[in-house]
Amino acid sequence: MTTQSPASPLPPPNERRRLRRFRPLTPAQLATAPEASGKVTPQKNTASPRTPEPQPLTPAQTFDALYAFCSPALVRQTYLLTGRRELAREAVERAFQLAWQRWPEVARDRDPAGWVRAVAYDCALSPWHRFRPRYRNPEPPPADPADRELLHALLRLPPTYRRTLVLYDGVGLDLPETAAETEASTPAAASRLTHAREALVAQLPELADPARLHQRLLELASTERLGAGKPTVVRTGGERRNVFWTRAAIAFTVTIIGATALTLQTAPTRYEAPVAPAQAVQGVPPPAAMGPLSQEEQALRAKLRRAETSGPERLSPETR
Repeated sequence: MTTQSPASPLPPPNERRRLRRFRPLTPAQLATAPEASGKVTPQKNTASPRTPEPQPLTPAQTFDALYAFCSPALVRQTYLLTGRRELAREAVERAFQLAWQRWPEVARDRDPAGWVRAVAYDCALSPWHRFRPRYRNPEPPPADPADRELLHALLRLPPTYRRTLVLYDGVGLDLPETAAETEASTPAAASRLTHAREALVAQLPELADPARLHQRLLELASTERLGAGKPTVVRTGGERRNVFWTRAAIAFTVTIIGATALTLQTAPTRYEAPVAPAQAVQGVPPPAAMGPLSQEEQALRAKLRRAETSGPERLSPETR
């Protein structure tokens, strides 16, 4: 009795259709295939060439770009606030030095130019400049009489009014931005602006139109030849300033530590009562001088002189 192997099961319909679609090649087709002859047709690279990605700017390059963009206008604006060319240049350079010192914070700020402008205005309007000898004498005024009158009218305004007027009518900020930069509420900024315009129009009636006032402020700031130093000089100057103050702080700290150590070594370890100062005693009679001796005293003295130097061992009283 012979056993038959069971028939292999048929593949499913989908698999049968796939096998019929990909039938094996005939020997003639295999002979003419590219792989059989060893020749492979190179495929063309259809991918588009990559464009080189731009390199990110370094912090120094970003700072230089911000300085080149903002410093000319800031020097002219601070000149309107102070009326001094050298002080305006110094305030702007000091503001950028502080910006470079805090560059990570400034670079992430929503308005880096506004950050630097606020610091420059604070430096320019600092009341400590009046005590500096170089700023005690006024600078030569503008050559044009109209510009001279406008500058004098601006300098007569209080610093807060002057700053609000320059920001709103000179720079062109709106009222909320002006209030935010001057650290005041919007109604307070509006009140300052109104009073500043009234005081300015009282001296120069032709500036009652805000558009005319804006134009005159731009003309006054543009007529002066104002410029700031190079960004590299500002950056290196700020770094040298930081190094100087750091070394000064270290030297001061070392001096304090040395003085403290010297005091601990030389100071007494226990309490010593202070010596009271001498005082004159009142009511004590002065010592009297010795007068002449009486006869009895003279006789006693003569007796003592006649007596032997080495007398008896024991003195016995004399009977009277």
